[in-house]
Amino acid sequence: MLDQVIADTGVLVALIDRRDRHHAWVTQQLTQIAPPLLTCEAVVSETWFLLQRVKNGWEALLQLLERRQVVIQFDLDAELATVVALLTCYQSVPVSLADAELVRMAELYSNSFVFTLDSDFQIYRKNRNHPIPLLSPQ
Repeated sequence: MLDQVIADTGVLVALIDRRDRHHAWVTQQLTQIAPPLLTCEAVVSETWFLLQRVKNGWEALLQLLERRQVVIQFDLDAELATVVALLTCYQSVPVSLADAELVRMAELYSNSFVFTLDSDFQIYRKNRNHPIPLLSPQ
């Protein structure tokens, strides 16, 4: 079982939206992951926005949070300088705030995996030059 798994937006959307092309893959991966999934508020915000057209999507996201199956484990205020440095470093990718926060989380949780559908995580590095361990369909 994997623990300290950090969830990206696409994974949460695919988990909730049964019509998403990655839904089956995400749900299968969850059988190998010890709950809870870790994430940040920026990912929750992006997920909320993308679920606006998914029936009961918002409710499902709130249930994941209320049941602590997904836990917000990031303090942007405390990590702002590092996140700004990551946003600057990867501005040509381009990087979103959520992605920069997840890169920082991967640094803070040194044994973690980032659970993502986003190929940009193959470009990002933690601690300047170390690949981020990924749980990804690529």
